[in-house]
Amino acid sequence: MDTLEASLSMLTNQAILSYIFKGVAFTLVIAVTAVILGLVIGSVLALVRNYCNKGANRILKWIATAYIEIFRNTPLLLWIFICIVFCPVPEFLAHPMFGLSSVETTLLYKAVVALVLFTSSVIAEIVRGGLNSVAQGQFEAGHSQGFSTVQIMIYIVLPQAYRNIIPTLLSQVITTIKDSSYLANVAVIELMARIGQIMSAAGRYNGLGTTNVSDVFVLYGFASLIYFIINFALSCLVRYIQKHKLKALPAGA
Repeated sequence: MDTLEASLSMLTNQAILSYIFKGVAFTLVIAVTAVILGLVIGSVLALVRNYCNKGANRILKWIATAYIEIFRNTPLLLWIFICIVFCPVPEFLAHPMFGLSSVETTLLYKAVVALVLFTSSVIAEIVRGGLNSVAQGQFEAGHSQGFSTVQIMIYIVLPQAYRNIIPTLLSQVITTIKDSSYLANVAVIELMARIGQIMSAAGRYNGLGTTNVSDVFVLYGFASLIYFIINFALSCLVRYIQKHKLKALPAGA
């Protein structure tokens, strides 16, 4: 049997494909979780950094600024390893679940914490850019209608800010999906980790008894194709939103 043909035959194995696509599901769950939690934490950080400028509130601004700058300007992989060593795990998560062992679940939790910490610092700056894009007159209009500062933020400023950052935020989702591949370094069972596991036993699956160069190209090429399809679809969504957002703007805006 030709080595390339033997390597390609692995992609016709239903067990292998099922194992890989479960990894895709974990990758998407990890990325979506990181983005959602990152958006919540990042929004709080952005609000604190932008508007806590007076009195004792400035301490909160300094803390938020330090958090953002530290996490945003250091490697994600560094925080993954730090969280793996030092991050405590809630008791209810230290058990087998989702088809994973207790060790894998624990590693998954710690790795997701690292990804959330890193992603929230990036999203904080994205949200802060959206907040700065809202005209100061919006605050004045809100106050003139009797709204409190909190009500202005919730009902007027944040909705406009989030609408303005949708394309940039979707781009960050793409980056987060790709960054999730770093988790393979700590044996978290996402896509790249599962590809690595299949690769280590490729000689058993390709029918040749040995691992070949073609196995590397086929397996990692297939993983690249999956990442490309997911991220290209999101990229098209970003371009679609940007295009229609520009069309929606009034002339001269």
